[in-house]
Amino acid sequence: MDFGNAIIIYTTRYRVSNQKEKEEKLHGMFLIIYTVIGVIAGIIGAILWLNVDKLFGNSMNYEELQKAKVLMGILTLNLTITFPLSIFSSIITAYEKFIFSKVLNLIRIILNPIVMLVLLNFGCKSIALVVLNTVFNIGTLVINYIYCKKNLNIKLKFGKLDTKLLKEIMTYSVWIFLNSIMDKINWNVDQFILGTICGTTVVAIYSVASQLNQMYLNFSTAIAGVMLPKVAKMEEQNASDEEFSHVFIQTGRIQYIVMALIMSGFLLYGQEFINIVWVGPEYSQSYMIACILMLPLTIPLIQNVGLNIIQAKNQYKFRVIVLFIFSIFNLIISIFLSKLYGGIGAAIGTSLSIICGQIIFMNIFYYKKTHIDIPKFWKNILKMSVPVVIAFVIAIALKRLIPISNTLQLIIQILVYVVIYVIMMWKFGTNQYEKKLFSKIIKRFDS
Repeated sequence: MDFGNAIIIYTTRYRVSNQKEKEEKLHGMFLIIYTVIGVIAGIIGAILWLNVDKLFGNSMNYEELQKAKVLMGILTLNLTITFPLSIFSSIITAYEKFIFSKVLNLIRIILNPIVMLVLLNFGCKSIALVVLNTVFNIGTLVINYIYCKKNLNIKLKFGKLDTKLLKEIMTYSVWIFLNSIMDKINWNVDQFILGTICGTTVVAIYSVASQLNQMYLNFSTAIAGVMLPKVAKMEEQNASDEEFSHVFIQTGRIQYIVMALIMSGFLLYGQEFINIVWVGPEYSQSYMIACILMLPLTIPLIQNVGLNIIQAKNQYKFRVIVLFIFSIFNLIISIFLSKLYGGIGAAIGTSLSIICGQIIFMNIFYYKKTHIDIPKFWKNILKMSVPVVIAFVIAIALKRLIPISNTLQLIIQILVYVVIYVIMMWKFGTNQYEKKLFSKIIKRFDS
């Protein structure tokens, strides 16, 4: 339901208008809602736990069933505790304390696999790993709670639920929820179709491309993920269309610098990475599938601050309707193309859906309804594409001069391309704001 983003938007609104009591009541209301959801999850988990024998009795022996019970019990406890405590991570984001949240998450990401490897070397198995995940998860949430209490002085007020506010939030959240369903359909329907039409081999090849596509998507959302509190604040302060356009273009430019490097790099070296480093030449078709998926996806990814803007403006309904229409289109055309061209056909179907729905229709919507200066955005992107093309052509010439045949050559050519790209983009692509921004980041690392 994306209640997390609802917490961010409404907390920001109350902070801007200095309505501390309403903010405290909001947090109290969400803690109640999250606790109820946690209890429901706990009850469902308990019912499943009591019926493990019936669910898995035909496929597991006695020892496996006992282990399954322990695992399900731990995971149910994890989920039950996670729901109420997760409100505090959203509050931290609303207060724009990004360094704390990102550093905490980074520490968890680093420690988790290290401790897992140690446990595995000592002979620990699935139960120990699930316990570890639960400890890390609950530990992170408790630290968030302590930070909110001690550093942000967050207080929660409980009382009669504000039904008007709850109705408003539910109206906002239901469209986000439906959008999540549409995204799941769009990104998972291809493998389902291929499994029924083409068999497991084609699904395995497509899944490799799908993983690469997901990694690419995560890079962009990491950049835009911190923008929601800012645009919510702007909406509350009645920012002009020009100010929203400035944020849209400024953020899009920064995202394009990063995404164009990744995309062009993958076009250049993705085939060698798949064949030599990752899964082997038998999955070589994954490269073409990944390119077909990733290329059109670049546009909505560099524009995804627009999603934050339409969330803040409560205009998300249109996007959900568009995605629903084109998810049906994706399903129909992917079935047809999968029969003709296998995995490549399925990828083409998904790409056509992205081009029509998330690029053409959404750009028209941003321009006409949200009043974002889309022509100016595209002028900026086209101008920035010149150094990308120059760096790309130089790298192609280098590849032809020195063909890649092993991992070391691949790494060297990737590093050379990154250097060429950075020089070209710094010289001909970035403006003064971006130069200052990247200079500050470099200085922080130096210090």
